[in-house]
Amino acid sequence: MMDSLFPKPSGLNLTLPESVDALARRARRLTTPCGEGEVVWHVWGQARDGVPPLVLFHGGSGSWTHFVRNIEALVAAGRELWVPDLPGFGDSAVSPLGGDADALVAPLCEGLRQLLGPRPCELLGFSFGGMTAGLLLAAHPELASRLILVGAPAMGVVPQRQFELKAWRHLPTPEAQAEVHRYNLAALMLHDPAQIEGLALQVHAANVVRDRLPRRRLAHTDILARSLPQVDCPVWAIYGAHDALYKSWITQLASAFEASARDFRGLTLIPDAGHWVQFERPEAFHAAVLAALA
Repeated sequence: MMDSLFPKPSGLNLTLPESVDALARRARRLTTPCGEGEVVWHVWGQARDGVPPLVLFHGGSGSWTHFVRNIEALVAAGRELWVPDLPGFGDSAVSPLGGDADALVAPLCEGLRQLLGPRPCELLGFSFGGMTAGLLLAAHPELASRLILVGAPAMGVVPQRQFELKAWRHLPTPEAQAEVHRYNLAALMLHDPAQIEGLALQVHAANVVRDRLPRRRLAHTDILARSLPQVDCPVWAIYGAHDALYKSWITQLASAFEASARDFRGLTLIPDAGHWVQFERPEAFHAAVLAALA
């Protein structure tokens, strides 16, 4: 394993703290094929008889570190966690099949079958990873025994995009880039502006430089709602009450899930949280996840 799994952005102390690198080093690091490259999987915790592996898919422009505030708590609750860097993000290669969520289905399916064999997992997907999880289980429903969607887009209830992000790669200095990162975190990811500094900004800055899927478009469609009828397992949904993807339209999510998922078990809206709900309100998020897994 590399001494550090992340590039270290310069300027304004945007390097990741040692605790994050230490958490990465505690993981078992496995790989599965992805075109001419590989998907990198990080595994924490130990397998337990009768308890399925819990697989976490991160969001767009992210990596496993979208769950940096959740891994230790979920392992302490007795779960074995399998967290890939999705193809095109983090340490994983780009899928040769394209540059959006549908191109990730085949390499992720191959990876899960190689690593877990015939065992179904329990699958949780955040944001873009939730949409990807829905597409994966629509095509291969045998892979999971339950699905938890966190802040997932593409449910077909939003008439127009609710936010705009600013470009940053062209900016000449780390300070100028960091200002745009702050703006984008506030526009999309976090409800509480006080949470933007520190770890959130450090994680975001380290992740976005490794996003190699810049032309993703499926999140702005209703593809998840159209995929859920093909998903066999029970489905739960967890969102921050102030999720920037939906804003006032979030009140329509429960009925949208009930109309599309065969076995919808309920929507939890976590107060005082935005899109990156598992980072912003980790304790409330853990309670909602463990209730869904019970």
